[in-house]
Amino acid sequence: MAPAEVLSGKIVSAQVRERLKKQVVEMKEKFPGFRPGLAILQVGNRDDSNLYINMKLKAAAEIGISANHIKLPNTATEADVLKCIASLNGDPAVHGFIVQLPLDTDKPINTEKITNAVAPEKDVDGLSSINAGKLSRGDLGDCFIPCTPKGCMELIRQTGIQVAGKRAVVVGRSKIVGAPMHDLLLWNHATVTTCHSKTSTLAEEVGKADILVVAAGKAEMVKGEWIKPGAIVIDCGINHVPDSTKASGKRVVGDVAYSTAKEKASYITPVPGGVGPMTVAMLMQSTVESAQRFLEKFQPGKWNIQYNQLTLKMPVPSDIEISQSCIPKPIDQVAREVGLLPDEVELYGQTKAKVHLSALKRLKNQPDGKYVVVTGITPTPLGEGKSTTTVGLVQALGAHLHQNAFACVRQPSQGPTFGIKGGAAGGGYCQITPMEEFNLHLTGDIHAITAANNLVAAAVDARIFHELTQTDQALYNRLVPSVSGVRKFSDIQIRRLQKLGINKTDPVALTKEEVNLFVRLDIDPGTITWQRVLDTNDRFLRKITIGQSPTEKGFSRTAQFDITVSSEIMAVLALSDGLDDMKKRLGRMVVASSKRGEPVTTDDLGVTGALAVLMRDAVKPNLMQTLEGTPVFVHAGPFANIAHGNSSVLADKIALKLVGKEGFVVTEAGFGADIGMEKFFNIKCRYSGLRPHVVVLVATVRALKMHGGGPAVTAGVPLPKEYMEENLQLLTRGCSNLNKQIQNARMFGVPVVVAVNAFKTDTKAELALVVQLAKEAGAFDAVECTHWAEGGKGAVALAQAVQRASQAPSNFRFLYNVELPVIDKIRLIAQQIYGASDIELLPEAQEKVTLYTKQGFGNLPICMAKTHLSLSHDPEQKGAPTGFILPIRDIRASVGAGFLYPLVGTMSTMPGLPTRPCFYDIDLDPVSGEVNGLF
Repeated sequence: MAPAEVLSGKIVSAQVRERLKKQVVEMKEKFPGFRPGLAILQVGNRDDSNLYINMKLKAAAEIGISANHIKLPNTATEADVLKCIASLNGDPAVHGFIVQLPLDTDKPINTEKITNAVAPEKDVDGLSSINAGKLSRGDLGDCFIPCTPKGCMELIRQTGIQVAGKRAVVVGRSKIVGAPMHDLLLWNHATVTTCHSKTSTLAEEVGKADILVVAAGKAEMVKGEWIKPGAIVIDCGINHVPDSTKASGKRVVGDVAYSTAKEKASYITPVPGGVGPMTVAMLMQSTVESAQRFLEKFQPGKWNIQYNQLTLKMPVPSDIEISQSCIPKPIDQVAREVGLLPDEVELYGQTKAKVHLSALKRLKNQPDGKYVVVTGITPTPLGEGKSTTTVGLVQALGAHLHQNAFACVRQPSQGPTFGIKGGAAGGGYCQITPMEEFNLHLTGDIHAITAANNLVAAAVDARIFHELTQTDQALYNRLVPSVSGVRKFSDIQIRRLQKLGINKTDPVALTKEEVNLFVRLDIDPGTITWQRVLDTNDRFLRKITIGQSPTEKGFSRTAQFDITVSSEIMAVLALSDGLDDMKKRLGRMVVASSKRGEPVTTDDLGVTGALAVLMRDAVKPNLMQTLEGTPVFVHAGPFANIAHGNSSVLADKIALKLVGKEGFVVTEAGFGADIGMEKFFNIKCRYSGLRPHVVVLVATVRALKMHGGGPAVTAGVPLPKEYMEENLQLLTRGCSNLNKQIQNARMFGVPVVVAVNAFKTDTKAELALVVQLAKEAGAFDAVECTHWAEGGKGAVALAQAVQRASQAPSNFRFLYNVELPVIDKIRLIAQQIYGASDIELLPEAQEKVTLYTKQGFGNLPICMAKTHLSLSHDPEQKGAPTGFILPIRDIRASVGAGFLYPLVGTMSTMPGLPTRPCFYDIDLDPVSGEVNGLF
């Protein structure tokens, strides 16, 4: 018979690669920006492994697959390898993933444990027990097949001979080739016999084979005379035998005696150039197949997220009853659903987690989604429901319109939680859950801020005390101590020397004058602006005397406690865009002035590094979820009067990357649009560089009636009839406030959607009137909402309006240039946003303008500290007052956070407890451990 036709793996693999290249191009055309991803994990530095990996990387590049080679040192432990595998398993950009074997390591590592740790849906080598099991039972369409057997089958198909009904013999039983080859032939309907080195009748069994696959690992073990005439012979072996004619002294042969076998077979693979090239080609094919499966299951840019179904009840139960009746998803599931990797998530129990800033770095090239800010009319005691609307809008966008949607909200202070306000998790069927965890300690960020703030306060008073009681040299000896006979400046001390213009690094080299400058901050106690803080409402700490102990040697002064969320460190956390930026901001915080009138910073105190350490976990946003299972970042909670009243820049930035180009991030600004929204635009957006797409302005009929002149209300007392009965005249007058706040939002060039938060006492005519007047005032749209009672379903119309508005032209702009003089910036806000005719600076405020301008802080943005209950400085003036003079009592600086805050009127940064605080209604079930009562 004629010699066998050679099955060239080089030719067939080239055809496979060409086909795959076209498939990848089609994927990219259908899904722009998408590329199949392959990860190759190597442990150690074996030369043969390096060679094989380079072949795979080259093939991937040719086809258009994005290949990533991860190399761990040979000192890597099993735990190191498993951690890396877990990260790659969770990476949505990796569709195929192999561990290069053998593992070149000095440590004991269980190879089977490693291969089984690879996610089955990414195991393109087909080595995991799950894929092997699926292949064994014939689930060929739902598993990955090891690359060598898969390549062998492709070569067999090239012959055109039907496998079904043929007698096949596999010589070899390895997990990588022999065993899966048996299964593959069996489920392609061949009658299969597996032989191995212990088979006593090997020659006889080989002679029966129509299809012979040899993977025994022994040079030329199968003789040509054993082979059945006309058989297909696939030789998987690679062996080296001595050959003096070769320069290397050896040549490569297979497991079959090729020269005699080709005289008997009809088709045969050569060695080299047969099965070898097919192995790499099949790895690429499996990677492309995995990417295709991914695309079938996940639409790029769309989360594969499980939403929770609400069981609505009427009347609507209490907030905590609703929260505890809904079972939240495990938070690691939420993280996976939104595209976070396992090593980017730090779990705090089952329902909350911190997200590492490495996620932002990984996603830096991803486009941002649509940015929506929720604000409101000027607040009243009747409430507008901004938090409820924020949650309801995100639930509607996600669970009902199937858009990627993320809420970003502030963390509430425990002061109001146990005081008069209660919780801030939303309400009704629009809540962040579990609400008790949200409203209480969460992950401890506020406690970290308390510790950091009070460390600064302690450092200020301690430094004054030590400077008063020690000589220059004694101070120097303690600040720069000799350790083992060597003195050395710390990094923060070097920075102080540079600030003083002293360019020396040797502590011995300083002159007496330089030592004096270095050790003496010379703080003027009367200028200290840094206060201690506590996250509890305690009116008796509003003014205290410190330093009463005899050990303080008569140094005492009047001081105070503020509530923690008013600390500048909270504002720093909210405005930082990374660890490095936070550390710089912490170091720039001004705590007082020296007696020479120079600003004294935390960096001068030497405390910056310690603050950064205390805040290193707090800088990571907290991940939670809504009742309907949409994701929420809860991060930072600065005051909305002496600070800017918005959640963190970092949370917004990470969320915008995670939702993708067509997704939505909805954040909330504190108080009314004249305060929280104005600061969101002029401060937060200025520092973050982010540009909003839509403003959602929340209003209620009841609150607008109060702005129209309705009577005052008292908590716990039934509402006057004006709020319970239809009164279109009162409502029309009150819409002057809505009109003004719409104008305020449009002043920044952003389209406005008004959300009319409906109550059961509102009539259809009243709701229709608000919608009509909002549109006449320039709103892009105005929508009635019932989300409090219906969850996301009740905010679908609002969500659709927001979608449309996000496509409208936007010409975002700031209200003022920061280079303007301080007084001009204040005047612009007062006149344009509040409606004042002018401002009046009291003497103390005028002095501060001069001081801060001299100190170099005049170009900071302005953060007005004004009552939230009126557009004016008078909380009794409702509606939209005009023509008033806005008095500026004082001006203070949050230099680290990055703004000046003028004080309009008087206000407390330490609230007090009311006669009947909220804690009367809060209790713990000692059996279940559940929180009972109201938040």
